[in-house]
Amino acid sequence: MARKKFVCGNWKMHRTGAEARALVREVRAAAEPFCDRVDVAIAPPFTALGVAAEELAGSRVGLGAQNLHWESQGAFTGEISAPMLVDAGCRYVLCGHSERRQFFGDTDEWVQRKTRAALAAGLHPIVCVGETLPERESGRTLEVVGRQVRAALSGLTPQQVGSLTVAYEPVWAIGTGKTASSAQAQEVHAALRAILRELAPSAADAVRILYGGSVKPDNAAELMSQPDVDGALVGGASLKAADFTGIIQGANR
Repeated sequence: MARKKFVCGNWKMHRTGAEARALVREVRAAAEPFCDRVDVAIAPPFTALGVAAEELAGSRVGLGAQNLHWESQGAFTGEISAPMLVDAGCRYVLCGHSERRQFFGDTDEWVQRKTRAALAAGLHPIVCVGETLPERESGRTLEVVGRQVRAALSGLTPQQVGSLTVAYEPVWAIGTGKTASSAQAQEVHAALRAILRELAPSAADAVRILYGGSVKPDNAAELMSQPDVDGALVGGASLKAADFTGIIQGANR
C-alpha cells in the first residue's frame, strides 16, 4: 500500500533557544510547501521545545521530543514525562534512540515502557532499533533488530501498533558519514515489516518505517525509493535548513 513519507529531524544536543527559533523559522518556511505529500517533524532539545512550539503554531510541521520517562510524574530528577511533552506542544517522541541505548542505558524493557507511556498520553512514538558494527559484521543484524522491535511492541494492540512509527538506525552509520546502501536498508525494513505483520496483521502495512544513519540530500531519494523505506530520521543534516529541505524533496520524489 502507498504510505505517506515521513521525515523527522533529530537535533540531538544542539541549538540554544534563540538559535532554535531562527532554525525553526527557516525549516517551517522551506518545508511547508511539501507537507501535502510528506509529513515533516523536528525534535529539538527539551529547552527549545517552547520556542519551537511558538514558531510552529498553525504550521503542518510537527514537533517532537527526543526522549521521555515512562512514569507520568515522580521523583525522577532530570527526567521528563509524556504529559509534560504534550503540554509543551509535542506530537511525536523518540523512544530508544541508539544513543540512548548506547550511552544512557536504555534497555529493551525501558523502550517498551516508554512506548506505552507515549501512546497512553496520545503521543506518536518513533521506536528506534538498530545494530552495532560488530553485530552487523557477525551477521546478527536481523536477529538484533527483530529482538528490539518485538520487545518494544510486546503486548500492544493492533490499534496501538498502527499509532506508531519504527525507525531503523544502524549504529555504525550514525554520524559517521557511512550509510547503509538502499539494498541493505530495504532488507532490514522488509524484515521489520514481516515482524509487524506477525504482531499486528491488520496494522502492519500502514506503519511507516524510517531509515536513519547519515541521511543527506544526495542519498535521500535513492533510500526512500525502496518499497519499505517510508521516510528518514535525520540527524546532522536537520541542523541546516537547506540540507533538511533537500531530504524532504527527496522524499517528495
